[in-house]
Amino acid sequence: MISFIVDASVRTMLRPGEAQRLRRTCARMVSAAALAAAQGACEASFRLTDEATIWQLNRDYRAKDKPTDVLAFAVREGVGGHLVGGELGDVIICLPIAKAQAKARSRGGFLHEVEHLAAHGLCHLLGYDHPTARAEAKMNARMALLLTSARAEGRIRAA
Repeated sequence: MISFIVDASVRTMLRPGEAQRLRRTCARMVSAAALAAAQGACEASFRLTDEATIWQLNRDYRAKDKPTDVLAFAVREGVGGHLVGGELGDVIICLPIAKAQAKARSRGGFLHEVEHLAAHGLCHLLGYDHPTARAEAKMNARMALLLTSARAEGRIRAA
C-alpha cells in the first residue's frame, strides 16, 4: 500500500495519465519489496514536489542548504532493520530537478528519471546506502530488480 501525492506546484509538469503511471510503478515496487522480504504488506509514501519544498526539507532534516533530487525518510535504519507494522517511510522527489537530470542524462526521459529516483528512495527506505562503491553497486542492483519487477506486466514478482 502506498500514499502518492503530487503537490499542486508541480502538477502541470505531468501530462495526463503520467501521475497514474508513476503511482502504479511505485505501488508495484513496494509490493515487490514486500514479497522479497516475505512481509505481508509494506507501506510507503511518495511525494512529488518542487525545489523550494525539497530545499527546506534538506536543510531542516539533513543540514544541507541546497535542493536535491530525492530524499528518503525511513522508519527503520540499516538493512534488516525492524519494520514497524510494515511501514517503510517517505520518499520525496523534486520534479524540476528530475526533469533537468533527465535532459542531461538522456537515459529514457523524464518519467524514467522519476521512476529511477523513486526506486533509489525506496532502496534507502529498505536500508540501503551508497557510502562506498561496493555498497552503491549493491544498491543499484536492488534498484534494477525493483524497476524491472515494477515495469513488467502481470503478476508482481519479488525483487
